[in-house]
Amino acid sequence: MNKCAWMFVLICLMTSVPFSPWAQETERRSKPLLELKAQGKANAGAENKTRGSSGVLSVTVEEAILLSLQNNRALRVAEFSPPIRRTFEEEEEANFAPVLSAGTQFGREKARVRARTTAGYIDDTGNEGRAEIGVSKFFPTGTTVTVGASGVRSWSDLYTDQYASRVGVSVTQALLRGAGTGVNLASLEQTRLDTQASEYEFRGFAEALVAQVEGTYWEYALAQRQIQIFEKSLAVAEQQLAEIEEMIAVGRMAEKEVIAAQAEIASQRQGLIEAQGTMATARLRLLRLLNPPGPDLWGREVQLLYKPALPDVKLDPVEAYVEVALRMRPDLNQAKLAVERGDLEIIKTRNGLLPKLDFFITLGKTGYSDSFAKSAKNITEDYYDVLAGIRFQYPLRNQEARARHERSILRQDQAVEALENLAQLVELDVRSAYIEVMRAREQIAASTATRRLQEEKLRVETEKMRVGRSTVFLVSQAQRDLLSSEILEVRAIVAYLKALVELYRLGGTLLERRGIAAPGRDPVGLKAPFQP
Repeated sequence: MNKCAWMFVLICLMTSVPFSPWAQETERRSKPLLELKAQGKANAGAENKTRGSSGVLSVTVEEAILLSLQNNRALRVAEFSPPIRRTFEEEEEANFAPVLSAGTQFGREKARVRARTTAGYIDDTGNEGRAEIGVSKFFPTGTTVTVGASGVRSWSDLYTDQYASRVGVSVTQALLRGAGTGVNLASLEQTRLDTQASEYEFRGFAEALVAQVEGTYWEYALAQRQIQIFEKSLAVAEQQLAEIEEMIAVGRMAEKEVIAAQAEIASQRQGLIEAQGTMATARLRLLRLLNPPGPDLWGREVQLLYKPALPDVKLDPVEAYVEVALRMRPDLNQAKLAVERGDLEIIKTRNGLLPKLDFFITLGKTGYSDSFAKSAKNITEDYYDVLAGIRFQYPLRNQEARARHERSILRQDQAVEALENLAQLVELDVRSAYIEVMRAREQIAASTATRRLQEEKLRVETEKMRVGRSTVFLVSQAQRDLLSSEILEVRAIVAYLKALVELYRLGGTLLERRGIAAPGRDPVGLKAPFQP
C-alpha cells in the first residue's frame, strides 16, 4: 500500500469513528422520564374516569397519583431539564469531532527582478492559484492531527505554468498543559454529572409532587368528612331544639332554655360554612395537581374512592430509614455529584498552572508537473517536506491560573462541608418524620377513645335533660365536645396517612413504594468513602 493510500485510510478513520464514550446514552435519552412499573387496573381506571368527561371525577388515591404524573403541568415543565442538560454533553463531545476545512485563493504580484543574463532589471508578473482541503481532529490525549491535500498552479511572465499537488499530515502533541485524557475529558465528564444531577433534581420534584397529591387527597377527604360531621351534628341540634320546644310547650322546661339550643344550632351552621369553604379550596388544589383532561377544569366535581380502614404498616427501626435515606435522597445524591464535579474542576485548574509545551511535526509529499493530473501522479517522486519543533509558552507569574486553582480548591472544600451538613439534615428529617408517624399513630387510638367517651357523655346529658336533671347548656356543651372529638379523630387519621407519606419522601423511597420508575434511582458512590 503506497503513502497516498495510507493517507486515505487515515482520513476515513478520523471522519467515520467519532469519539463518543457515552454513545450508549442515545437509547436512554429517547425514553420517558417517568415509567409506571405496574400500570394495571389503576391506570386503566384513571383513563376511563377522565376520557371525554367533564362531570364528576371519581378517583382512588392511586388513580390520583397516576393522573398527576400524566397531566400535571408543573411536572411537564420539570421534564425538560434533563434533556436540556444533555445538549451540553453533546456540545462538549463536539470538541472531539473531526473538522473539515477547505479553501481556495488566487494571488498576483508584479515585481522587478534582476536578470541573470543581463546587467539590468526586468519586470515580472507572477500569479498563483491555490486550492486545499483537509480534516483535523483533536483527541482526548491532547493530540491534534490534521490531514490535508492541496493543489497549486503558478505562472508568470518569465516562467511557464507549473502545477504542484501535495498531501500531508501534521501532528501536534501537548506535553505539559493540555496533555492526557484526564484534563481533556474533565469538561465532558462535568456535563455528564450535570445531566445526572438534573435527573436527581427531577426525581426529587416527582417525589414532592406525589407527596403533595396524596396529602391534598387526604385533606379533601378530611374536609368532606368534616362536612358530614357538621351536618350530622346540626341535625342532632335541630332535633334537640324540637324536643326542647315540645317540653316548653307542656311546661316541663323554661322558655329561656331555647336560647342555648338556638345558639348551638348557629354555631354548628357556622362550622359547616367554614368546612364547606375548606373543602372547596381543597377541591381546587386537587384539580390543579391532577389536571384531568376535558373542558371546565375548575368546575369538575371530585369524588374520592377510598376505604376508611387504616393501612397496616409495620415500621422498621428508625436507623433503617436513615440508612436508606443517606443512599436514596435525591438532594443528597446531587450534593455528592457536586463533590465529584469539584474534583474535576481541580484537575482542570491544576493543569492551567503548567507551562504550555507542544511538540509538532509536519510531513508532506509533493508532485510537480505541467498539469494537476500529472502532478498528483508524481507525488510518489522524491520531493517531500518535513517540519518539526517544540513551542513553549508560559505567562509570567501566571496569576490568573493560580487564582482559579485556589478558588476551585476552596469551592471543593465548601462542597464537602455542604455534603456533610446535608447528610446531618437528612438524618434529622428522617428521625423527626419517624417520631411524627409514631405520634400520629398513637394519637388515633387516643382520639378514638375520646370520641367514644364524648358520645357516652352526650347520651347521659341528653337523658338527664329529658328527666329535668340537666340543662340545655350542658347538653349543648356535650354536643360541641363530641363534634370536636369526631373532627380530631378524623384529623388524626389523616395526619397519620400524611406522616407516612412524608417519611417515605424524606427517606427517598416514595416513588419506589408507589411503583413509579424515575431517573436517579441508583445512589451515587463517591470515589473516596463518605462519612456523614
